[in-house]
Amino acid sequence: MDRVALRGLRARGYHGVFPHERAEGQTFVVDLVLGLDSRPAAAGDDLTKTVHYGVVAEEVVAVVEGEPVDLIETLAERIAEQCLKHEAVREVEVVVHKPDAPITVPFDDVSITITRSRV
Repeated sequence: MDRVALRGLRARGYHGVFPHERAEGQTFVVDLVLGLDSRPAAAGDDLTKTVHYGVVAEEVVAVVEGEPVDLIETLAERIAEQCLKHEAVREVEVVVHKPDAPITVPFDDVSITITRSRV
């Protein structure tokens, strides 16, 4: 399976279990790896036979900016579901980073990584 990667998509979301997270929002960062067969697109130099990563990026940002959820696990699942709506995408790895998570000790990042595929 071939891979198309998008790294560092940033969007402001209002996800979290604490009231201040819902009220103030914070930046979330998303990395994606889309699994697909790129041979048909390459053979005909045809965008319609692959995934348009610009469209995927816009859709992912819309999910992050959309309806708030408590958990980044839920957010990652919603992002994966959106990516798998694209016909060419057979598998997706989603990493959601929450660099401003409300943790009381010094840290660099909090993230969840999930992999989903078509059944």
